[in-house]
Amino acid sequence: MTPHPPTDDRSEPTSAAHNRADLGKDPARVSSMFDQVAGRYDRTNTALSLGNDQLWRIATRRAIAPRPGERILDLAAGTGASSVALARSGAEVVAADFSPGMIAEGRRRHGTVAGLSFVEANATDLPFADDEFDAVTMSFGLRNVVEPRKALAELLRVTKPGGRVVICEFSHPPSRAFAGLYGFYNSRVLPLVARALSSNADAYDYLNESIRDWPDQQTLAGWIRAAGWQDVAYRNLSFGIVALHRGRKTRR
Repeated sequence: MTPHPPTDDRSEPTSAAHNRADLGKDPARVSSMFDQVAGRYDRTNTALSLGNDQLWRIATRRAIAPRPGERILDLAAGTGASSVALARSGAEVVAADFSPGMIAEGRRRHGTVAGLSFVEANATDLPFADDEFDAVTMSFGLRNVVEPRKALAELLRVTKPGGRVVICEFSHPPSRAFAGLYGFYNSRVLPLVARALSSNADAYDYLNESIRDWPDQQTLAGWIRAAGWQDVAYRNLSFGIVALHRGRKTRR
C-alpha cells in the first residue's frame, strides 16, 4: 500500500519507457504506467513516503480487522504487500489489480503465501459474484480509477450484507501550514527522489497531479455514502496526507 505507480525489470520498447498517465485516467495508459514500475514500486514508495507507507499499511490492516476464515478482496493491491499481512491472519485474500505487470510481480514475490491469490481485475467491472466478500479494501488505487464512484458501487455489490469496506487514499491536510510544507515536498523534493530510484520518474509527476486533483476527506466520505455504504467515517493519518475511510454494507 503506497503512492501508486509499477516497474518490472522486463525490457520495454523505447516508446513505452517513459509512459505516464494523465488526469484523463485512460485505463490502458494507467495500467501500462504501472506495468513499467512494478519491480521497484514498493521500495520507491517507501522512500518517497519517508517510511510512512508502512504505518499506513498497519493502520489499514487494523481497520479491516481480518479474521480467520473470512474472504477479503484487496483491490488495487499492486504487488500484494498489503495482501500478505491480511492473509497471514488466516483469511482468504484475493489481491486484485488491473496492471498485469503488478500481478505478475506479486505472484513472483508472494505466490506461495497460503490463502493468497492474485487476479487481474477492473475496479468498475469486478469479476466476482454478488455478496462474495466479508470485507473489501482499496489502498491508493481509487484515485487512479476513471469512474471512482462506480468502483465504490462495485465494491458494495461484491460485499456480503454486514460486510465492511476500508479505503485508504491520499487526501488534503487540514492545517494550512502543513499543507504548504507538504505541497513543497511533493513539487520539489519528490521528483528528485523519484528520478533517483524509479525507472519511470514521469509516473510520479502523474502522482502529484492526481493528489492535487483528488477531493478532500468529506467529499470522498459523501461518495462512499452515495454508493450505498452505511456508518461511513474517516480518520486522518500523517496529519491528513492520507485519510482512512470505513463503512459497512446494510444487513438484510
